[in-house]
Amino acid sequence: MDDLMRLDDRLNADQRLIRDTVRSFVADHVLPQVGDWFEEARFPARELAPALGALGVLGMHLEGYGCAGTDAVSYGVACRELEAGDSGVRSFVSVQGSLAMFPIWRYGSDEQKEEWLPRMAAGSAIGCFGLTEPDHGSDPANMRTYAKKDGSDWILNGAKMWITNGSIADVAVVWAQTDEGIRGFVVPTSTPGFSAPEIHKKLSLRASVTSSLYFDDVRLPASAVLPGVTGLRGPLSCLSEARYGIVWGVVGAARACLEAAVSYAKTRVQFDKPIGAFQLTQEKLAWMYVGTAQAGLTALHLGQLKDAGQLDPRQISFGKLANVRAALDIARQARTILGGNGITLEYPVIRHMNNLESVLTYEGTQEIHTLVLGEALTGLSAYR
Repeated sequence: MDDLMRLDDRLNADQRLIRDTVRSFVADHVLPQVGDWFEEARFPARELAPALGALGVLGMHLEGYGCAGTDAVSYGVACRELEAGDSGVRSFVSVQGSLAMFPIWRYGSDEQKEEWLPRMAAGSAIGCFGLTEPDHGSDPANMRTYAKKDGSDWILNGAKMWITNGSIADVAVVWAQTDEGIRGFVVPTSTPGFSAPEIHKKLSLRASVTSSLYFDDVRLPASAVLPGVTGLRGPLSCLSEARYGIVWGVVGAARACLEAAVSYAKTRVQFDKPIGAFQLTQEKLAWMYVGTAQAGLTALHLGQLKDAGQLDPRQISFGKLANVRAALDIARQARTILGGNGITLEYPVIRHMNNLESVLTYEGTQEIHTLVLGEALTGLSAYR
């Protein structure tokens, strides 16, 4: 399908090379199998993670420790191409790089960085991020997970929920209340008292591992604490990194749905002509393309702001709110064009549509990002 707005003409040669390389990887390693992964509710992490590491996308926006050190737009383009395959694949890469590797890279000790980052960049070690709790999703300041000093050690107790990669992770970056404020802990998942049962019976993000985390008197050494940050600023900065990837990623999901709808409309014949020749179908396709292109422009603008060091978290909220909503609307419209075929896994549409229902609410719900923008416009907080 032609890029009528020629958005990718604004990418430089390195960014276009990353686009083409990741797109080829998805075509070869994801698209032929992802329908089966989705139907069977499995994600082949141990096979895919080293391949993603070799591709260079794990922690690709970080410097050193085996990371590629790319610019923000390059990372966004990679997220777009990964999510054109499946949100679960982009989520894996996003959690690994932005939620697990980034806090170690930004706030960790030299020893923590040396121990974990090279292996995570290579995909030989998998990470997860423990912030959301069963009773505290949008309000992490009131989390109940607690770490208490015991001599030089820490004793961690509590629970986290809806944790991507939790059951397959080698290390968890866990945020907990302490007597000195919220702190981050680097927790090897082999530590006694740690458990991570997988959450089953999902109808969204089925090609992704989602888990609960439980901490039952998990004893950690003093060296497990992330020394570089105290307070909610730590986990929120990680979420900003991950949300930025979502802004780009959902453009890929929208594009995949649009391409499927255009292809189907050109070949599906009703009343002696392709349904793409009917005005109602063309109107749907036109608005779907407008939404996809506008989302792409938003992602590119935010990426350029990020590369210039000018990106504000409120702008990321704008991008996540606008782009996820647009992508979900496009997926739903594509489903109507495909009719009954749109609900089968022979086409990508229902898979993307179901996945986007989760993307709409994870890493900040639509309502929370609406309130972020409302406060930015009025100067008045409406959270409480």
